[in-house]
Amino acid sequence: MKRIMIIDDAAFMRALLKDYLSSLGHEIVAEGSNGREAIQLYKRYKPDLVTMDITMPEMDGISALKEIMKFDPRANVIMCSAMGQQQMVLDSIRAGAKDFLVKPFNNERIVEAVDRVLLSRYS
Repeated sequence: MKRIMIIDDAAFMRALLKDYLSSLGHEIVAEGSNGREAIQLYKRYKPDLVTMDITMPEMDGISALKEIMKFDPRANVIMCSAMGQQQMVLDSIRAGAKDFLVKPFNNERIVEAVDRVLLSRYS
């Protein structure tokens, strides 16, 4: 069981991910709705994995990702966005994201991304 933090400004998206990841046996240790919360919660909980939306109020996901990576260069972050724009994917990967999920989520793709990122950390 891995400890996962979910960051998304849409409560229903957080609930969807929480329900699915919990059903796979993971523990959801924290949830947040913007980039500022993501940074604070990461420092507090130090989860094994973070799923984070890109487009959020107050601070976007890529800015939060950069701050989290400064705090913990080994952080495992999977970025999520409804906009499957190539530039956002590239910006996320350059900033340190380990993978990228496009909304609406495909359950098989979630499993693939989570397993790949978590297994690479512990192998």
